[in-house]
Amino acid sequence: MKVPLTPIDWLRRARKLYPHKTAVVDGQKRFTYSEFSSRVGRLSHALLELGVSQGSKVAVLCPNTHPMLEAFFGICQLGAIIVPINIRLQPEEIAYILDHSESEVLIVDSEWGHVVEPILRGRSGLRHVVQIASHDSPLDAYDYEALLERASDDPIETQIDEDQPLSINYTSGTTSRPKGVVLTHRNSYLNAADFLFHLRVAHDDVYLHTLPLFHVNGWGGVWAITAVGGTHICLRKVDPAVILRLYVDEGVTLACAAPTVLNMILQHPDVEHVQLNRRTRMATAGSPPPAAVIDKAEKFLKMEIMHVYGLTETSPFITCCEWTQAHEHLQGDARARAKARQGVEMVFAGEVKVVREDGQEVAWNGQEVGEIVARGNVVMDGYYKNPDETAKVLRDGWFHTGDLAVVHPDGHIEIVDRLKDIIISGGENVSSVEVEGVLYEHPDVIEAGVVSRPDDQWGEVPVAFVVKKPGTGLTEEELRAFCRARLAHFKVPKAFYFVDQLPRTATGKLQKFKLRETLWAGMEKRVH
Repeated sequence: MKVPLTPIDWLRRARKLYPHKTAVVDGQKRFTYSEFSSRVGRLSHALLELGVSQGSKVAVLCPNTHPMLEAFFGICQLGAIIVPINIRLQPEEIAYILDHSESEVLIVDSEWGHVVEPILRGRSGLRHVVQIASHDSPLDAYDYEALLERASDDPIETQIDEDQPLSINYTSGTTSRPKGVVLTHRNSYLNAADFLFHLRVAHDDVYLHTLPLFHVNGWGGVWAITAVGGTHICLRKVDPAVILRLYVDEGVTLACAAPTVLNMILQHPDVEHVQLNRRTRMATAGSPPPAAVIDKAEKFLKMEIMHVYGLTETSPFITCCEWTQAHEHLQGDARARAKARQGVEMVFAGEVKVVREDGQEVAWNGQEVGEIVARGNVVMDGYYKNPDETAKVLRDGWFHTGDLAVVHPDGHIEIVDRLKDIIISGGENVSSVEVEGVLYEHPDVIEAGVVSRPDDQWGEVPVAFVVKKPGTGLTEEELRAFCRARLAHFKVPKAFYFVDQLPRTATGKLQKFKLRETLWAGMEKRVH
């Protein structure tokens, strides 16, 4: 017998086996799996009354709250397609996504009512707006709780094809208009299976949603935690003090976060005073975490840092830094650097390798650089309404990530740069990631971004933008000496620019093109 692979079925399992277990904690609100499932059912019936059906797109603009969790199940179990929208986007970007995705319904938290109100005029394709907590908002919209209150919570019976779209997740748009990544039920199911397996998710886990749920469906955590009947802890916004409190008060055992968020937590003055009575786990991804950050997290928070890697186009997981007995002999800096690698292909992800331009694998020597490519059940169906861009990245049966990496003798992949971000100085390749890793080791550096600057002699040279700790007297000369003691001299930044903050996308990725613009303005090319 064959039944469709779909992660929405896991709520049925949790409701059946653990009806009285706490499913969701959102501030003062707590819901058991029976209560949560009932709310999901009511949302589905409310959406049916609004005309939502198989294939309809429902956009959701909401932080990490219980309605956001409900939306994933309530929309998708109808065979409709969820379109999670980044809450940090500008109004014109939200308008573009609503139009491009052809969303028929928008569910929006009232905090963003003033953001979307001006752009809703004239959007004929958007038939209904549903608002959560309707106070202090200019929107004329259905009230979320009122809709649920009068809707049925009868079970939803919908035929789901595992290859039909579950979500359209828009890329962060670091260099151009965001692209809509179409992920299927099968994609999401197998990605969540990797989440379950490699992050060792268990029934007693208490999971803190530090990672935005709009970001590739919370990396699949929304499905995986539900699958085993774990507890979801909602986090409306990233606040290091609140996060540390939740670890203590709610007994958080697992979380996921970009290195930027992990670094924010480590910079909080109370981090050294937190008393945890258990060893916890945190998965981190989004960019290679500096070895110094991993070392601090394990030292101060007693965290097991699990480094994972992937992209929106791969649901997102494809590799993890799988730690084995063979690595236990590593100590200190060598241990932290090994943990910062992207690692090996995940069990359910399919095949991942690093290839030369001719498609052949690079040598496993930790030196030869190639591009990471992947194929398997987690690779997207394609970019929505964008066959040309789809064809650019899906070639010869492989998804081309655009990430440059080496493979170490143990098979672990390590990213050395983005394909478009490599710095070629005097014919030598300089890894901006490597230089950034060294800068993060300095105790007075909070954040660092390394890009190229045009140079008459070398073509281009590396320079660094640095956010330093407040009140410190860190100087350019001190940083240069620090780097020269740890890097080949051609890799040392030729200039250090101290800034208050670095430009990042709404998902935390460093926007290096914005840093480069300040250095290459007026020039026809961005390389020499």
